[in-house]
Amino acid sequence: MSGPIEVGGKALRLEDVIEVAVNRLPVTISPAGRERMRQGRAALEALLARGERVYGVNTGVGGNIGFSLTPEQAETLQHNLMRHLSCATGEPLPAAVVRAAVLLRVAVFATGCSGVRVDLAEALVRLLNEGITPVVPRYGSVGASGDLMPSAYAARVLLGMGEADYRGERLPAAEALRRAGMEPLRLAAKEGLALINGTTVMTSAAALLWRDHWNVLRAFLTALALALEAFEAPPDPYSAWVHETKQHPGGIAVAAFVRELLGGSRYVASSPMQSCYSLRCPPQGLGPVWEGLESARPVIEREINSANDNPLVDPDSGRLYQAGNFYGGHIARLLDGWKIDFAVMASWGNALMAILVDDRFNRGLPANLVPEPGVNSGLKGMQLSVTSLACAVRQMAGPSSIHMLPTEQYNEDVVSLGMHAAVTAMDALECLRNQTAMLLLAAAQAVDLRGGPDRLGDGTRRAHAAIREASAFLDRDRPMEHDVARVAELIRRGGTF
Repeated sequence: MSGPIEVGGKALRLEDVIEVAVNRLPVTISPAGRERMRQGRAALEALLARGERVYGVNTGVGGNIGFSLTPEQAETLQHNLMRHLSCATGEPLPAAVVRAAVLLRVAVFATGCSGVRVDLAEALVRLLNEGITPVVPRYGSVGASGDLMPSAYAARVLLGMGEADYRGERLPAAEALRRAGMEPLRLAAKEGLALINGTTVMTSAAALLWRDHWNVLRAFLTALALALEAFEAPPDPYSAWVHETKQHPGGIAVAAFVRELLGGSRYVASSPMQSCYSLRCPPQGLGPVWEGLESARPVIEREINSANDNPLVDPDSGRLYQAGNFYGGHIARLLDGWKIDFAVMASWGNALMAILVDDRFNRGLPANLVPEPGVNSGLKGMQLSVTSLACAVRQMAGPSSIHMLPTEQYNEDVVSLGMHAAVTAMDALECLRNQTAMLLLAAAQAVDLRGGPDRLGDGTRRAHAAIREASAFLDRDRPMEHDVARVAELIRRGGTF
């Protein structure tokens, strides 16, 4: 195991977030990050010492900004922020998303612009390093002042509120802290607001979806390559020259990926015949999906390393800024775009499954890809499931960000709905992953019926072997849900695709 991951020095990469969130690498705060936090905290305390009116410290928040608070009320407010936002609903977010969100809040604090104590950032780091994962429901954020409600659920564990998963057991937060040797925290001025303001949860979801999206796309293209061999399709549509003349980098990359899988194949051969579009046009149709993933990295990494709190304090000048860096517009738009890409892939998958199982189009293979069709229905049920999943993904592809509604006393009169985009994108990708698992099973079955793996390309032969390790050849009807689940898990882990 490598690590630890240092926050507050060089910018965090997507891979760093994944290492902490998924692989549970430990986290430290760099000396530079600590110094920036000390400078930011000193600047904030200097403002308060001069009697400045500071939003969310000695005023109410949101539409309550007009209310001035006494010092005693100001301390109570920081804890009340956690209490009044504890009304989220839905199934808990994946633990990896929550761990990533805790890491990203530490990254925000390490800029020094939130004005919090180093102790608060260290407490969040201890949650990560001790394996305490807050339980955070899915619904409640509108993505305007960032992810207020899910961030509150993640942060309130520090106060001994709510629930957390600790070493495989769900516990009251106070008990989880006790077992880890931690004490509940008392928040200082602004710290409650700093814990909840920002885009950290939606950005965490985007970071992990980025990895999962790549895994699904590569697996999908592997299923396509196996289908090309099962159809003994001509390779010309994937020629480097063809896509260099088209010029789009995504198309060039998709074609190159498929060519590498097919290297050494004795199934594909030049032919004057033209394949149907689902076999002939993936570089042109799925190339934009590849490009979208590549262009997403800088967008997500900028948000990961941004100061997305409000108000912000400049650690160097001491000036306070009331602004809107908490607004999740960039991440919401990115996730909405991915949902469209998921729908394109799901529709493409539906078309591929249709030609694989239909004996009118599959070039002499048995109906539904099973010996003795009629008594056996083979992959007929799986085609129904593929179509059902395609419809579900298409329904979830509607952009979230256009459905904004004003809320919170018309203070948040426009909202990003970035967390809604994240939740629907997570659900859509899960459907697409399962559909892709079925495509891999169907394509491997078609290859076996066509003549077996010996004539496959170097890459597709490895993929076929991995599929067959998870699922035996279908010689007669049997329940297939566990086979689908095993192949979907291969995709989720990155498999050999």
